[in-house]
Amino acid sequence: MKMNILYIHSHDTGRYVRPYGQAVPTPNIQRLAEQGVLFRQCFNAGPTCSPSRAALLTGQSAHSCGMMGLAHRGWTMTDYSRHICHTLKAAGYTTALAGIQHVTAHDPGAPGLGYDAVLGGRNEAEKVAVEFLDKAPERPFFLSVGFFETHRRFPEPDPDISPDYCAPPSTVPDTPETRRDMAAFKTMARRLDEKMGVVLEALDRNGLSESTLVICTTDHGIAFPRIKCNLTDPGIGVMLIMRGPQGFTGPRTIDSLVSHVDLFPTICELVGIDKPDWLEGASIMPLIRGEAAEVNQEIFSEVNWHASYEPMRCIRTKRFKYIRRFGDRAEPVLPNCDDSPSKTVWLDAGWADVPNEAEALYDLVFDPGETNNLAGRGGTAPVLEDLRRRLEAWMQRTNDPLLKGPIGAPKGAVYNDPDGLSPDEPLLVAQ
Repeated sequence: MKMNILYIHSHDTGRYVRPYGQAVPTPNIQRLAEQGVLFRQCFNAGPTCSPSRAALLTGQSAHSCGMMGLAHRGWTMTDYSRHICHTLKAAGYTTALAGIQHVTAHDPGAPGLGYDAVLGGRNEAEKVAVEFLDKAPERPFFLSVGFFETHRRFPEPDPDISPDYCAPPSTVPDTPETRRDMAAFKTMARRLDEKMGVVLEALDRNGLSESTLVICTTDHGIAFPRIKCNLTDPGIGVMLIMRGPQGFTGPRTIDSLVSHVDLFPTICELVGIDKPDWLEGASIMPLIRGEAAEVNQEIFSEVNWHASYEPMRCIRTKRFKYIRRFGDRAEPVLPNCDDSPSKTVWLDAGWADVPNEAEALYDLVFDPGETNNLAGRGGTAPVLEDLRRRLEAWMQRTNDPLLKGPIGAPKGAVYNDPDGLSPDEPLLVAQ
């Protein structure tokens, strides 16, 4: 019998969970990692919500599948039949959705996504997922369980998570405000872990763990300045933990470069079905079987629209990161950073007047924080030219519309003035 698949995912978590070395109370995710395979260098195809998810579920870049902005703001995929549910249904799978999906604005029901059953909304994801697992179908199933956590706004910190002993992300200064902000994040991460634990326990209770591939991931980095909606590693780096049959047992960690777009072809190989011809990623099974040290020499990621338009592309290798901004704007696009105490610290210090660089090249060995831009400096010209060439070749290969000029929002989509401060300010409507 074919394996079941549990795709369990969160909002805005990055790698800020305990098994990635963070002081975040996530014991259930830690236990999953110790039982399975943890990928230390997994990256998304776009550090914004809907584009990242759509890329994972179609095995394509965000611009290839059409999801170049947020679904709830008016963006859609070009062809919803490329959602993995349709491929798995054709292979005999029962498909079900619990909680967040965020690749179409039409909740509940999620028409077009391909699910046989839509079980419930974001506030009851773990409850309806457990009900499904308690009555699991005889046919193999694909169950997507999406949690709103750890999206802002955060709750008050739990009493046992004192801001005095919390370190904020390295992108922001260590101040009372940022420490409290991080304590609040940890509190929400605990809620996420508890809910994931409920679902994983239901797998165990129903005797499904041995026959189910668990894919635990998130869309992008945490909602702090220079992380979410940024092509830095904290923005595009995501947790990926997989547990189940055919080699996904642990504890085991893999340091090879992996992208979200690699999951669809991996599932095809595991299930024993032909890969659709639109897939852009590579199966990670050679890594699992120990047949190869790498399946990717580079990964790519992109930003188009979030709250506002901010077109960027990047290529990341094991050693280097190259980021290119498109257009003439140098000023920060402040609405693309969620409001928070940490953002206020930056704004009060004059963030609005700090220009962005059109190109950036980082040596990730000597500069893992990506703060020392080597573009244009002596000795880096060969690396810079090579990564420019490889990025443009990828854009050509995937018919990136950005090569033809600015990407407009679809008619009726809503967005923020890029000269504003907050995504909560009044919206503009694309004509």
